[in-house]
Amino acid sequence: MLKVGVLGAGHLGKIHLKLLNQSEKYELVGFYDANSENAEKISAEFGYKKFDTIEELIGAVDVVDVVTPTLSHFEVAKKTITAGKHLFIEKPITNTFAEAEELIALAKKHGVKGQVGHVERFNPAFRAVASRIENPMFIEAHRLAEFNPRGTDVPVVLDLMIHDIDAVLSVVKSKVKNINASGVSVISDTPDIANARIEFENGCVANLTASRISMKNMRKSRFFQRDAYISVDFLEKKCEVVKMKDAPEKEDDYAMILQNAEGVKKQIYFDNPNVSPNNAILDELETFADAINNNTTPIVTLEQGAEALRVANGVIESFSK
Repeated sequence: MLKVGVLGAGHLGKIHLKLLNQSEKYELVGFYDANSENAEKISAEFGYKKFDTIEELIGAVDVVDVVTPTLSHFEVAKKTITAGKHLFIEKPITNTFAEAEELIALAKKHGVKGQVGHVERFNPAFRAVASRIENPMFIEAHRLAEFNPRGTDVPVVLDLMIHDIDAVLSVVKSKVKNINASGVSVISDTPDIANARIEFENGCVANLTASRISMKNMRKSRFFQRDAYISVDFLEKKCEVVKMKDAPEKEDDYAMILQNAEGVKKQIYFDNPNVSPNNAILDELETFADAINNNTTPIVTLEQGAEALRVANGVIESFSK
């Protein structure tokens, strides 16, 4: 079991503490929170050991789980890596791409592993279809959330859209060529609604929409590729795969057949995989433990987290154009 400590005991930090305490792959040593009153309360309520400084916690563990506000990510991650400790860090990886690049270089220098908390990669619906998404050419994603004051310190792109940016980058095996985006501030100082069109060198186009002032929650993505349509409902944890194949010469009375202007017939059929229920946060933490113990590559690397941030920043920069 790897000794782990959590930096940051806010809303998400408390979830991480609970799951790490339950995990059979980690030994939860304790936590640090900058708010001493909050730290005292959590320690008294749950019995987790409270550390008085970040340095003390880092010195007592093998793995540091960073769940602090984004602006502090770089400094605490730098301390973690230079101390030779493995790093799990919530998304976005850092505040700037330059900071992310420095962390990547430091991790290589000190021989430690890092993983970024892009939790939707572990969503059971996405996991069920990820291997079936092959060379998609058009992707559409809607991530809409009811208003929550937590998270409004950053643009909706870094708060919500970055989830879909990372998911898209994980299945499109091509470089980003062009980004066009627009954003609107409604209740915050930064955009609360954003739409981005991301074009890739291979011709794929991803159209992403994110809002944090919607009347209802929605987290859906659709992937279109040759002879297949794949939809993922991240919120309901459901997925659908619709495929097309050449229609047989002898058609079944109940078969769904499409015929184009040239007379080519295609049969539509559903090929929906089973969705295995899981706790996505626990899965991402435990697969990181596996990567450390087996010396394998983490599922969401620091490099991938940095690339998601780079594209997200490109979306934000496009607003001003």
